[in-house]
Amino acid sequence: MQRLGLLGFALLLCVSVANTDDNPFMRVPGGTFRSALPLGKQYDVQVRSFLLERHPVTNGEFLAFVTDHPEWRRGAVPEVMAGVDYLGAWAAPLDPGPNAAADRPVTQVSWFAAEAYCEAQHARLPDWYEWELAAAASAGERDARSHAAWRQQVLDWYARPAGGALPPVARRPANLYGLYDMHGLVWEWVHDFNSLLPAGADPQKFCGSGALDIQQKDDYAVLMRIAMLGSLHATDTGRIVGFRCARDGGASP
Repeated sequence: MQRLGLLGFALLLCVSVANTDDNPFMRVPGGTFRSALPLGKQYDVQVRSFLLERHPVTNGEFLAFVTDHPEWRRGAVPEVMAGVDYLGAWAAPLDPGPNAAADRPVTQVSWFAAEAYCEAQHARLPDWYEWELAAAASAGERDARSHAAWRQQVLDWYARPAGGALPPVARRPANLYGLYDMHGLVWEWVHDFNSLLPAGADPQKFCGSGALDIQQKDDYAVLMRIAMLGSLHATDTGRIVGFRCARDGGASP
């Protein structure tokens, strides 16, 4: 394991005490964070401490939600809230079926449905800067983006063609905060997805070679995610688009 130093070890200890396997929400300490997406003209943004779900929401968890909230079942949601492919991999409105096992991340869920699910959990979708801060961590560091090996693992996933059944959640090691699958499983909705790109911006140009002229190469994978999210509409139901929920504050309610 890489040497963290006294401060890093203390942070890791605090995280491990606060984040137990029985707790579905992990604490992510806030602070100043250099984002790939500027706030105005500033790339250094301030993020408050928050809680984030340990892994993306699964088919089993979403099944429990639609069982209790029939208005969000497939066939009941109006088209202004979800596209025609909403939960399209499920065998039936209350049966995910063999193609959407309970421990796999739920996908083909619109932003509206993801928001509704999180609200039912007394939570919300994370903001972009929260998600980006949490996703920058490796198993031993808060910000591993400058490490070539870690960055290559992330880029390898973005380069893989999408196809076949998704693997179960939480099968690979968690990061420093106890969070699983921040990269390598699904794209994830964020609350402010539709404000990530400037009005009229071309997502392909934003994540293409032109972006590398003004952004650090280390951020390229994140720029791709920004471009993808910025190209979506709230009703879209992508086959590899999932989500996880967040809560304010630094402790579970």
